[in-house]
Amino acid sequence: MARSSSGIVAGLTAAAIAAIGFLGYQAHATAPAHPAKAAEQAPPAPQNPAPAQQDAAKPVALPANSGTGQRVVYSVAQKRVWLVTEDGKDPKSFTVVPSTVNPVPGSYLVNSRAGTVTGSDGVPIEHVVRFASSTEGIAIGFSARVDGALPQPDPAKKTGGIRMSRADGDAMWAFALYNSKVVVVP
Repeated sequence: MARSSSGIVAGLTAAAIAAIGFLGYQAHATAPAHPAKAAEQAPPAPQNPAPAQQDAAKPVALPANSGTGQRVVYSVAQKRVWLVTEDGKDPKSFTVVPSTVNPVPGSYLVNSRAGTVTGSDGVPIEHVVRFASSTEGIAIGFSARVDGALPQPDPAKKTGGIRMSRADGDAMWAFALYNSKVVVVP
């Protein structure tokens, strides 16, 4: 009897160690290696100039009918995001490069996050915050390319990655936690 008990204990111990090792690997594989601090990064050279230059001293107004409370607001037409705190004062705002598949205007919740992965366009991305899916099943969310580039997406490919600078990606990652509200306006 002692022999079979020790065999069961040894088997369970080996299985537990294997499970812990696998979970550790998964955590390591999705965590950013060394996320750069926003203050240390030089802004990437814009590859596509903004349609109109905004006065940096003036904040960009939050779109009307964009909800209340703490939320991320994404304007498809303005190609801009606002990170709005509960009090609504002085939201952080920045431009983004839209994907080829846009979310339908409405209110969503962050449903998935990933540290570092390969994007649907084949490039390494970080700070992935997903909040929607298209009718074709394409995941839609915010992310930053690890190389810091902000090219326009290939119009021939259906992708859902709304790209931003790495510094803005850091801010989004810290702000838009799981189940955070995301409001998409036209």
